[in-house]
Amino acid sequence: MASKHKKWMTRRPLIRRRTLPGAAPGTLVIDPQAPHPVISVIAYGPDDLVEESNADPGSIRSYLGKWPVTWINVDGLGDADTINALGEIFELHPLVLEDVVHTHQRPKFEEYDSHAFIITRMPQLEEAFRTEQVSIFLGADYVLTLQERPGDCFEPVRKRLRNQRGLVRRQGADYLAYALLDAVIDSYFPLLEDYGERLDDLEAEISERPGPATVARIQQTKHDLQALRRTIWPQRDTLNVLIRDRSPLISDDTRVFLRDCYDHSIHIMELVETYHEVAAGLIELYMSSVGHRMNEIMKVLTVIATIFIPLTFIAGIYGMNFNPAASPWNMPELNWYLGYPFALGLMVVVVLGMLFYFRRRHWIR
Repeated sequence: MASKHKKWMTRRPLIRRRTLPGAAPGTLVIDPQAPHPVISVIAYGPDDLVEESNADPGSIRSYLGKWPVTWINVDGLGDADTINALGEIFELHPLVLEDVVHTHQRPKFEEYDSHAFIITRMPQLEEAFRTEQVSIFLGADYVLTLQERPGDCFEPVRKRLRNQRGLVRRQGADYLAYALLDAVIDSYFPLLEDYGERLDDLEAEISERPGPATVARIQQTKHDLQALRRTIWPQRDTLNVLIRDRSPLISDDTRVFLRDCYDHSIHIMELVETYHEVAAGLIELYMSSVGHRMNEIMKVLTVIATIFIPLTFIAGIYGMNFNPAASPWNMPELNWYLGYPFALGLMVVVVLGMLFYFRRRHWIR
């Protein structure tokens, strides 16, 4: 019992909070393994666009108010001074900054006097399902995004901005926030396609060569789908709030596009539910397949044992070594010239007869 308790105590927790119980609200405790922030800026209007990589918080002020839309993206949350400096520039509440650096938050939407705060979770295409928190601040003429680490699904949005494709260059900051949310939602579809192929492979494996490793992979897939369902559910609710609640930062035209994004989240939720049911069905299919294979094995062993029962009886009779000289009833076959071939032939006839009978009854193929 003690060993089981010790094993439970050493299990890795799903969420590890870095703030101590009773800490002051708004306390920023940075993950020591988080990468150092790298700031990039894209400022644009209908006719022009400028980019700056590896910017510093001080240079951000030179863009604000001078361009129709400014997108500030931060990759990495490993420096509290940078996070606090961004909070001062955009007048962000300390509790909001705490939610940014504590990256176990569920998707949500909060509105303040001068900006809106959106948390979404971006999926990662790895062996095990995991997500990355993306914090989005929407202002009148800016969008600030903060990510846990470099690498995201926003490159198509950047290409549309650079190449003047679509409506993003002619719309405001709210449309850019929609485009980023839409990119996050759409990034779930390749992940679901991967899980769909994985389920097909598992089904084929169950039909051909099921084993203990198959069960482990099914359980891991089922666990990932449960985590995916817990992630996409609040994403859908957040989009519903953006559509339902009126906000001066989101125009009616952008709200129409958000409805399309909401429909995508509904589609993802339906796919997740379907795949979860398929994964649960694969467990039952595996148990049925293993039971069927066991029945086949037991049937073969039973047939073999049934065949050898009369052979053992014949061998036992002819192995009793009675003396035929004492009585004509004491196995006169022992003195026959062809007694041994007769015994073997009798065994062969019995085996063939039983196999013919089993085949006629369709007990064996």
